[in-house]
Amino acid sequence: MIIYRFRPAGLWLCGLLLCGHAAASEYTSPEAIDGAVTIDAEQLIELVGGRADMALIDSRIREDHTDGHIEGSIHLVDRETNCKSLARVLSGKRAPVVFYCNGVNCDRSDKAIVIALDCGYREIYWFRGGIEEWRARKYPLTQ
Repeated sequence: MIIYRFRPAGLWLCGLLLCGHAAASEYTSPEAIDGAVTIDAEQLIELVGGRADMALIDSRIREDHTDGHIEGSIHLVDRETNCKSLARVLSGKRAPVVFYCNGVNCDRSDKAIVIALDCGYREIYWFRGGIEEWRARKYPLTQ
């Protein structure tokens, strides 16, 4: 299994110089991100249900969040994710946190995870399938 660690600058470089607009719509997230545990919808339910201290961060844009999000999630779009904003929503560097976005073709949670890792957070989970997987399993969304 190949494990990738994305750097926001690298994604920016790809988007502006190498990949072009067409490639951006063909993006597929990696299978895993070094430093984060990849989970599916059932594991998310188990984690959130079993840990009162678990934070769930929706990294999508406001319009997507308003259209429907997982109940209890904190809206923190990837462009606004930084050490300061994470400190406002998480109880400390050891706080467990799950990030998600629209699904495997969305890079917002990927970027947010790399930022969280760079800020020193260590118990990070990634719901890679995101809202796409959540909807496919017919789990409820809150508006």
